[in-house]
Amino acid sequence: MRIRLALIALLAMAAPQAASAHAMLMKAEPAVGASVSPAPAQLILHYSEGVEPRFTTVVVHDAAGVRMDSDNLQTAPGDPKTLVLGLQPLKPGDYRVDWHVTSVDTHKTQGHFSFTVAP
Repeated sequence: MRIRLALIALLAMAAPQAASAHAMLMKAEPAVGASVSPAPAQLILHYSEGVEPRFTTVVVHDAAGVRMDSDNLQTAPGDPKTLVLGLQPLKPGDYRVDWHVTSVDTHKTQGHFSFTVAP
């Protein structure tokens, strides 16, 4: 009986931790709010846990709202926590990244940030 109660208590303590797991953006290349030169050829997003690219979208728009990514989102080879997205040639200016990810445990998160390509 004690073992069963201990097991139930252990499972109850573990459940909130599992339920709170979400893929959060940890690092971006170019960095959030950065001014970069030369223009990057790709966007790299590092998350806190693995993401499912089939249920994930990342788009990059210029200041006029024109989509500037290559729509070829994929995980980095051997790293399910990292997404790589090719970019069209970027001119100097401001760019907005909008991301909606689904982690491998099906939790969804989203966010956005900007970066600037300097002349």
